[in-house]
Amino acid sequence: MTDLNDVGDPERPVLEEAVEYETPWVTAGYDLVGQPDGSTKRYYWAELPPAAVVVAVHEDDLLLVEQYRPAVRETQLELPAGVVEDGETFTEAGARELHEETGFAAGETELLQEFWTSTGLLRHRRGIVLARDLEEVGAVDHDDSEFLVPRTVSVADAVSVARAQPTNDATIEGILLAKEAGVL
Repeated sequence: MTDLNDVGDPERPVLEEAVEYETPWVTAGYDLVGQPDGSTKRYYWAELPPAAVVVAVHEDDLLLVEQYRPAVRETQLELPAGVVEDGETFTEAGARELHEETGFAAGETELLQEFWTSTGLLRHRRGIVLARDLEEVGAVDHDDSEFLVPRTVSVADAVSVARAQPTNDATIEGILLAKEAGVL
């Protein structure tokens, strides 16, 4: 679980933290929090491991992956992404995921932004990683549960593709951050 001692003192007292559900991918529960009026309220949360999202620029193209997302019952065109393994940085995880999902190795990686996501419900850190100087190194190496297809879009079309439905937050965030940083 996230070490919430690393984020500073809470403004309101957490009287109890209860875990109600736990799997290798998600932990869920609630915090019983004291309110300014003296009452208490349960704030439910789900915790996910940190994830790296990769903005991979190859010549004039952006590498994406297409995959079906059962949670929303749609096929998404999105940035390569995956869980940060124990001991990895966001950039190391991003380089590994890029290789596994697209068959490309990054010559250079840079962390564009690290942040909490969906803070009303999730305990989840995300890092947006820029990957450049790409080299095609061979076949993809998908996890057993990954059924995805690498795709490309032109850098010029990246923002409009990211904003077209169906889309998701990680793809929009990553592409907009990269555009704002001047790399798209």
